[in-house]
Amino acid sequence: MSDHSTPTLSTLRIEHDAGEPVARLLLNRPDRLNALSTVLLAELIEACAWVSSREDVKVLVVTGDGPNFSAGFDLDDFRGLDSSSTDRRATADLGRRAAEALTNVDALTIAAVRGHCVGGGLVLVAACDLRVAAAGTRFAIPEVDLGIPLAWGGIPRLVREIGPARTKELVLSCRPFGAEEAAAIGMVNRVIDDAAFDTEVATWAVELAAKPMFAIRATKSQVNAVMEEIAGTGRNANDADTLLAALADPESRQASRDYLASRGRR
Repeated sequence: MSDHSTPTLSTLRIEHDAGEPVARLLLNRPDRLNALSTVLLAELIEACAWVSSREDVKVLVVTGDGPNFSAGFDLDDFRGLDSSSTDRRATADLGRRAAEALTNVDALTIAAVRGHCVGGGLVLVAACDLRVAAAGTRFAIPEVDLGIPLAWGGIPRLVREIGPARTKELVLSCRPFGAEEAAAIGMVNRVIDDAAFDTEVATWAVELAAKPMFAIRATKSQVNAVMEEIAGTGRNANDADTLLAALADPESRQASRDYLASRGRR
């Protein structure tokens, strides 16, 4: 971008006062439970570039507008992956690129999660540096029931946060789990009472933003480098190909049809 004015986006909202060290990035499709459309994912990449261009932003709080974080990848756009009229691979790869942009943004990121956090939404949470959840948060990873593998670099991110056995169990079972379990397995740093959620998240962000930016960036880059050695996300550039292969597999396609039909989508 040629200037530093806050960008106007159609599916995201950036809240930031010039000179202030904390900014908020809100997934802004509350009528769709902040489902991750292709437009939103593309705008997330743009928003992360803007945040990195701001030397005054030390901490970025990533949250959802309304009572939910995100219902995951927009199922309407998911159905579009089956269409030969779109650039299917580019669409399938957009979530991975958005998650990478969130991981690599210069500011320290805090995922502030409440309500529903599903599938790709959980991948975005895992791409953030720190995570807090409201006590009533419900997490789920339903991709296998949808007939597809978890993509967007989600597997290595989960493995390095919660370990291989828990990753397999949660991804393959597709069962929902709550905030307390997420904290117990290391997926979130803190669980906050619903009524105090906004206040405590804002307070923590301000406390962290009071630290020297050099130390914030050095710590973030060093930890991220170590984690890439443990379970790197670079290899997940082929996630899009695996996703498209699943859409061509007869058993997976039937699972997808059954899942969509159970939710009134055909």
